[in-house]
Amino acid sequence: MSETVRPVLSGQKALIVGVANDQSIAYGCAKAFAAVGAELAMTWLNDRAQPHVEPLAKELGATITAPLDVSVPGQLEAVFDRIRTRWGQLDILVHSIAFAPKDDLQGGLLNCSADGFAKAMDVSCHSFVRMAKLAAPLMTRGGTMFAMSYYGANRVVPNYNVMGPVKAALEAACRYLAYELGPQGIRVHAISPGPLKTRAASGLKDFELLLNEAAAKSPIGELVDIMDVGYTCAYLATPFAHRITGGTVYVDGGANIVA
Repeated sequence: MSETVRPVLSGQKALIVGVANDQSIAYGCAKAFAAVGAELAMTWLNDRAQPHVEPLAKELGATITAPLDVSVPGQLEAVFDRIRTRWGQLDILVHSIAFAPKDDLQGGLLNCSADGFAKAMDVSCHSFVRMAKLAAPLMTRGGTMFAMSYYGANRVVPNYNVMGPVKAALEAACRYLAYELGPQGIRVHAISPGPLKTRAASGLKDFELLLNEAAAKSPIGELVDIMDVGYTCAYLATPFAHRITGGTVYVDGGANIVA
């Protein structure tokens, strides 16, 4: 990327939640934001994830790093306390986490347990609402929030199962948050990437078939990668996109337009 583009987000503070390894969408977002000058805070899920994420955070020069499991009481608040103490502000929030118990994810929606549905909704959707509530007071000069969705939120994708309704709820939450936070100059986007080879996606049945079908369906004939997603988010966080909010932005090579 040329030097004339690099500083477009200079001075901006970005929290990236959901980096698992160098193949994750959140890492693509972190790398893109760093490339255009933003200062990073990055989190890892737990002790098992730390050795994989901490070197990536160091590589990108993240100034704040911390564990964050949104299902553990107090951890989310602790991350935002650190941001408030160290930075005193926040400009960008990227929520790139999702979870459903394996049996509930692979068993079809009819067989999804109430507990499994609630867990999937809490981690994958409501945690974004909780983050937004903590982030908004720190976005004193406006800001941008992102949540990662998928085409299965709006159309039936075989084997996506419970995550379809959960992602639909997440996209609706983005719309309502965009409405509520708009007067504060905060914009909210649901980002819907095409299928990517991430660790989270590996839990889906017949995922390789889904990848092949997506490439064949795309008008450009290619799969997208994590940097395509990251640079889309980076653009949406710039002043060039300051009147875009509330929608679902597809980063899928156009596959969503093809029946």
